[in-house]
Amino acid sequence: MRAILWAACLALTGCVDMQITERQFIRPDAPGTVRVAVDDGARATPLHITRPDGAQLGGVLVTQPGARGTILYFGGNMFHLDPHLSKLLPELAGCGANVAVFDYRGYGRSSGVPDVATLQGDALAVYDAVQARTAGPVLVHGQSLGSFVAAYVAQERPVRGAVLESTATNVTDLANASLPWYMKPFVRLTVSPGLAAIDNRAAAARFSGPALVIAGGRDKVTPPALGHAVYEAIGRPDKRYLLLDEAGHTGALTQPQARADYCDFVQHTLR
Repeated sequence: MRAILWAACLALTGCVDMQITERQFIRPDAPGTVRVAVDDGARATPLHITRPDGAQLGGVLVTQPGARGTILYFGGNMFHLDPHLSKLLPELAGCGANVAVFDYRGYGRSSGVPDVATLQGDALAVYDAVQARTAGPVLVHGQSLGSFVAAYVAQERPVRGAVLESTATNVTDLANASLPWYMKPFVRLTVSPGLAAIDNRAAAARFSGPALVIAGGRDKVTPPALGHAVYEAIGRPDKRYLLLDEAGHTGALTQPQARADYCDFVQHTLR
């Protein structure tokens, strides 16, 4: 996204209209792409959901003894179960919870063509399926694109809690944050209707459970100020904001202090 905006700015000879579309934020696999599944391990159970339009959503549920609930994780726009699950799993399961992860439609194990509306509908179906298949409460965790998906689920379902990592308020703010200040007078941004309808501040105001917002101090994709604005919109007292000064857009939970704070939130919320 940032590279697209910069390229347009460099080519400016006057005022430029830029249309921000869903294709710039949702990047499914090319047709015919084949991904080799990793060994999910003995504790992982494949999950499959058939959507009304025939799309097949593929995911896994990893259970562990003594877990009091489940983390339902929604990844960023480049996330795939294969090969990312093996790296992600220790970061999430290390908190003692079950973990459920799905590929978005059009990604990896899932078929179909994604857009904002179908991703939102799929996310609710995934939450319902995970809640029905597991004992105990479900906490949603979304990173980057997934933070918008998780926030939507948290406003529509009685989730036990929500974690928004590398999040932002809305697409317009996100696009404006990517433009250098000296280019803004020369660029008119318009956002497609599907993207314009997304507002994480409005979603955050409707959360029914505790929330943790994680931001990276060096995040150039979703600047921490946008994440903090989402945090401020959460109307509950049981909310937390974690700013990691040295973190970028990804990999927040690889930092020891972040893992400790994250697990404290998860364990406190799922108890």
